[in-house]
Amino acid sequence: MTDENNKQNHPAPYGPGQYPPNFYAQPYPQDDEIDLRELFKIIWDGKWWIIAITFVFAVASVVYSLSLPDIYKAEATLAPTEEAQGQGFGEEVSGLASLAGINVGKQQVDKVTMAMEILQSRQFIKNFVEKHDILPEVMAVKEWHRPSGKLVYDEEIYNPETKEWVREVEPPKQPEPTSWEYVNAFRDNLVVEKDEETPGLIIVAINHQSPIIAHRWTQWLIEDINDHMRARDIEEAESSMEFLQEELGKTNLSSMQQVFYQLIEKQTQTIMLANVRPEYIFQVLDPAVVPEEKDAPARALICIIGTFLGGFLSLLVVFIRHLVRNNREA
Repeated sequence: MTDENNKQNHPAPYGPGQYPPNFYAQPYPQDDEIDLRELFKIIWDGKWWIIAITFVFAVASVVYSLSLPDIYKAEATLAPTEEAQGQGFGEEVSGLASLAGINVGKQQVDKVTMAMEILQSRQFIKNFVEKHDILPEVMAVKEWHRPSGKLVYDEEIYNPETKEWVREVEPPKQPEPTSWEYVNAFRDNLVVEKDEETPGLIIVAINHQSPIIAHRWTQWLIEDINDHMRARDIEEAESSMEFLQEELGKTNLSSMQQVFYQLIEKQTQTIMLANVRPEYIFQVLDPAVVPEEKDAPARALICIIGTFLGGFLSLLVVFIRHLVRNNREA
């Protein structure tokens, strides 16, 4: 009786894999929970590390931002002229050419897009730098001295007194920059884009350490692209006239001769208009001016980002030190 009573009062334990009904409902001790008090204590214990690292980054960001030269931006707003909006031969000339048996194709060239692409092309920029002899201003300017208005060159790259390139480079490079180098450098400071606020208008801008040079180059770019597109159209019109005159001499039909005369007249008008209009492709609506305020760098933003980066890294260092110390003690 005694054994049976003991079995009733003390039932047998659960078998393998069997647990009380409320076993999973019981809370586990959460060892991995973040204890805010412990977190604050870790930060407080490492406060000098945080202050020191953040201070170093803050000072470094200030020094770095002050070492950057001021960059000035001169920009002009342009509008396409009637010639720029014209498409190739034009509908009237294309019809006349078809009557004469000349296939000019149906694909029409957008001269505005063409001019924008040429402005940024390697050949155009190379010719621009060589024409105006501005290689030192592209590759060797260190800063602009505001009181005197003179450029300060990096003498480790270029000697302005002897006008010699003295930079140290590894072969096969030469002390004087190649067109590959200065074209890429020029492109970094060139802006050619369509105006987002006013469709149809074009923005051309130059960034440079000198506001005077930025203004001057912007003007030169506009003049040179107009001259380039004018010369291109004149050359095309002259070539077309030579071809038309050859075809005119091969036909005896009066009707065909009349068509050829009209085509030649159109090409003559193209040449005449190209020569009398200085703003051939782009008309300046808002000309570039010498900027009085810098466009870059944003020194305050650099300092803020540097300080926040220092603060984040300092916290990371403090937590890593805490984990390493706990592992050693364990």
